[in-house]
Order: sequence, then structure tokens, then C-alpha cells
Amino acid sequence: MKIITILLLAFSFIFIPTEVDATTDGDRAEEIFREFDDRRRAITYEISTLEMQIIDSRERVRTRELRMYSINKDNESKSLTVFNAPADVRGTGFLNLSSNGSEVQYLYLPALGRVQTISGSRRSDRFMGSDFTFEDLGNINADDYEVEILEETDEKIKIRAIPLVESQYAFIHFFIDAEKYVLIQADYFKGDSERIKELTATDYKEVESGVWRPDVMIMRDLEAERRTELRWRDRTFNEPIPDRYFTERHLTRGVQ
Repeated sequence: MKIITILLLAFSFIFIPTEVDATTDGDRAEEIFREFDDRRRAITYEISTLEMQIIDSRERVRTRELRMYSINKDNESKSLTVFNAPADVRGTGFLNLSSNGSEVQYLYLPALGRVQTISGSRRSDRFMGSDFTFEDLGNINADDYEVEILEETDEKIKIRAIPLVESQYAFIHFFIDAEKYVLIQADYFKGDSERIKELTATDYKEVESGVWRPDVMIMRDLEAERRTELRWRDRTFNEPIPDRYFTERHLTRGVQ
């Protein structure tokens, strides 16, 4: 299971958005999008504990505790998410493996006692009842999108990304911090103009020079009027993680 910053000078200046000619600025849009992706992958090893709160339209809350492990190196991205609590989801695991633009996802449900491969139409399913789908938790591969700059200020850059591979979305608008190259917000659309979901990332901390991570991410389902909040409790960076964690066999055993 898988699975993404802020500003500096806003109090000193007023910035006027600039519309960008996408037909002449495609190379720059791709350059920005790749830099955004490169900084997201800048940490080789990461282990984190986080809380997931699923909040329905009546503000009823379900809480989950997760442990996440990830590796980014040699054109490969691997992530393992394990549910620790509550008891009815404990031991559930999600494994996401991406290599040279190819991706595969596995879900392990202890109650079924087997590993399921997530593919095709299932990628649009909700992940463990949350407002993140399996596609949302997948790896962002710059080569899988046609990108163009829609708007640019000294604070942020708005990029339209049209999937070139099978997707539940017609296009996504990414709002990227112009200084830190991290995600501020993503708007997800179906059809020509219907915005169906919104992801926001806040409370960024610089974990290495020029590398930032959010402490809070919120995915809102605008159609169902519900949301899922992810809040990180702690993170450990660049402590090697055994390769065996990122195997289908190990997924059924939990992290030991």
C-alpha cells in the first residue's frame, strides 16, 4: 500500500498569477514535475508511524494506526504498510513495488489468509474503507503523465497532469510549492470539469537539506462529503531496511 508544501514571502509581496502558454512551455512543465518527483524520492529509507482517521459525512470517526516502510533507490520504489490497530484490521498489509515505470500492488487480509493482487479496475477501489484509492497510493511516475503549466506565481505552480495510462481520473491539478518543490494540493477530476476529490498536505518539516515531508495529509471525497486524515507521529530516515520486508511472502508474516 502506498502512496505526498508551503511558502515564504507571502507577507512581503503581492503576486499576480501568470497564465502560461502550455504549447510553448511543455518542457518546463515536465522539468518542474520531474524535480517534484525527484525530491519526493530523495530519501532512500524511511520508516514511519501514522494515524489514519476516516471521517464520514456525519463526522463519525474510525481510527487506524499504521506502520510504513519505504525504499527509493536504483529506479525502484518499494513501500510496505502494515496495520497495527484496531484489532479487526491488525496484520493487514499492503505492498507496492515500482521498478522502471512498472508497478504491482498486493493486499494481504489476515481473515482471508491469502495475498490479493490489485490490478485493473480494482485500483479505483477504496483502500481499507478510506478516501484513498489503490491508485492514489501508487507511485507517481512522471512518464505516465502529459503535463502543462496552467498558472505560476512566486509561491506556487499549478500543473495539469493528464494520465497516459489507465486511470480513474481524467486529469489532476497539482499545486507545487515553487521554492520547495513539494505538494501543496492536488485536485482530481472526472470528465471535463467535475472535481471529485481534493488532497492537501501541510505542516512540512525539513528532514534533510532541501528535502521536506508533511506531517498531515487530508484526502476529501467531494461527492460523498467525507474525508480521510493521515497524521505522522514519528519518522526515521536512512536506516537500512531489510529487502525481505518488500516480498509477497513476507507480507503474510508481518514485520519481524
